[in-house]
Amino acid sequence: MKSCTRAHSNSGGYFDVPSKQAELESIETQASAPDFWNDQAAAQKLLQQRSRLEAVINRQKEFDANVADASVLLEFAAEDSSSMDELSTLLAELERRITTAETEMMLSGENDNRHAIFTVHPGAGGTESQDWAEMLLKMYLKWAERHGFKTDVIDFQAGDEAGIKSVTVRVEGEYAYGLLSAEAGVHRLVRISPFDQAARRHTSFASLFVSPEIDEDIEIDIQDKDLRVDTFRATGAGGQHINTTDSAIRITHLPTGFVVSCQNQRSQHQNRAVAMQVLRSRLYELELESRQAETNELAANKGENSFGSQIRNYVLAPYRLVKDARTKIERGDVDAVLAGDIDDFIKGYLLMRRAA
Repeated sequence: MKSCTRAHSNSGGYFDVPSKQAELESIETQASAPDFWNDQAAAQKLLQQRSRLEAVINRQKEFDANVADASVLLEFAAEDSSSMDELSTLLAELERRITTAETEMMLSGENDNRHAIFTVHPGAGGTESQDWAEMLLKMYLKWAERHGFKTDVIDFQAGDEAGIKSVTVRVEGEYAYGLLSAEAGVHRLVRISPFDQAARRHTSFASLFVSPEIDEDIEIDIQDKDLRVDTFRATGAGGQHINTTDSAIRITHLPTGFVVSCQNQRSQHQNRAVAMQVLRSRLYELELESRQAETNELAANKGENSFGSQIRNYVLAPYRLVKDARTKIERGDVDAVLAGDIDDFIKGYLLMRRAA
């Protein structure tokens, strides 16, 4: 119970509930004003903020209730060992809540609580890397599912023989960007190739790029003359509208070279709107990077997609190990990691970043 008690005693809980409650009351007052819906965009933004605050306060209430239940079960267990299993289950849940809260408390950046847009690209290694890129995609989709985040595949370009050439995914959830930004960079895989008849060991690379999804009220200056817009026929699963019209959109931002695509919406207009949202988010992230001048960290996290630039190594042969090149955290249960159990790597990086 020590860790539970320590976290609970910090500022009245693992969140500063009195200040959150005061913010919520202020929003309720604004929402009750007669002219609240005159500016619908501002109203929606305020209601989203209210939902986030309510979620934080409810989590604290649930935590308090769990601590009280654990205290009662601890007294029962001292007299009757039959309560031990229930107590162990509850303590495990408390530990999970504390770990989640500690991680979120490290996410205080301007955009950390936003939804995220991530893209996976294969690097050096041909078909091997394209297959590895798809493995990474599945890992992050499973990670998002573990967190209760909603995911939407915006664009999917299949590999020539296996895997993917590129994929872009929107992740909707509290702190999605702050958490996923810890994973941005090059990921290296070493394994016996399933595509090599001689069963030789191969090294593959894939990169993850992450940007925050930004609100419409954040102004990003994009000139029409700076855009090249191409339409093409969408491929892959997606219903009857797929492969029947040139509804997919590819937008190239000429000054930066950014290329974004969307093919999963039902119309060309919808695909263009989503692609522009992705482009705005990437340009916003680029502006933040320039403003904050975090050149050393960016070089480490977004280096060349090849040997020596990776943030993490995944070794499946001749031994099994996942090791983060930044924090030196190691895991031997590779299958669990590839199934989305990566929170200890994320937390380790956030701790290192805070210490720095």
